[in-house]
Amino acid sequence: MFLYINYPSWIHPEIFPGVKFLGLLRWYGLMYAVAFGIAYFILRKVANEGALDSDNYKITEDDLFGFLATGILWLLIGARVGSTLIYDTSGTYWRKPWLIFWPFQNGHFTGFTGMSYHGGFIGGLLGMIIWCKRHKQSPAKWIDAMVCAIPLGYIFGRIGNFMNGELYGRITSMPWGIVFPGAEKFSSSLPWVQAFAEKIGMDISSIRMVNLPRHPSQLYESFFEGLVLWLVIWFCRKHKKFDGMLACIYTGGYGFVRFFIEYFREPDADLGFRIGDKTANVYENVSLLNFSTGQILCFLMIVGSITVASILAVKAKKQNKK
Repeated sequence: MFLYINYPSWIHPEIFPGVKFLGLLRWYGLMYAVAFGIAYFILRKVANEGALDSDNYKITEDDLFGFLATGILWLLIGARVGSTLIYDTSGTYWRKPWLIFWPFQNGHFTGFTGMSYHGGFIGGLLGMIIWCKRHKQSPAKWIDAMVCAIPLGYIFGRIGNFMNGELYGRITSMPWGIVFPGAEKFSSSLPWVQAFAEKIGMDISSIRMVNLPRHPSQLYESFFEGLVLWLVIWFCRKHKKFDGMLACIYTGGYGFVRFFIEYFREPDADLGFRIGDKTANVYENVSLLNFSTGQILCFLMIVGSITVASILAVKAKKQNKK
């Protein structure tokens, strides 16, 4: 009995594989386009419910589109900057920062490969705050409305990662483990590889380099950081106690869920573990005390959300007493 699943051969990163020019159209990009479209639809719905009502300002469609577009633009900038400056260990982008937004390598168009969620989080947050300040709107109120949409769109982003066969997890013997074609292969001569292959019923006797099954961590994230977190926020949207509460629920909730999912994701091999046994095998989860870069950033999100929520709650309580 095989305790793993082969990645479906019919899934390709390109929407039209093998078709010239149309091969540039990728599921990953389409999924993000769908995510942004859903975000606008939900934002408009929340606005129609009166969440953005103000005594001296009437919300327009242009306001909603401008707010969302500004947030997305800054999100993409932050995601790219975060990816190149935090996760790239070569130091190239620190020495030559102009390459961060240069989509060519060795004379070939490569696009912008590499995006960081946490960088995008900071960039998107700054973009939304800047728009609110320019239009004299409450950042807390508008960001609350925006986070009612963000997790739902996130579902499609992670599905796009899955269809790209990227951001897979660590190796696993669970029956739903998937052999991703682009995952790193291991020498069949290694004792731990032989033991693992025997455990899952994989015959590697005639294979020199072995591709072992991985956690489909993209789907874990799509479900927990996307659907589950969205349901929590969607339920709380009409019961919030102060402006900014939903934003804090999203930030802390995402950080909490992602922190634990990071135990199933594979850290970048060149970064390894930032805290704990830095020589430990990153392909297996051997200790809960080994923390990745993503876990450190998620912990900061949790602490930040609790701190900001406490400040906003106290501020709102004082205002209500006046």
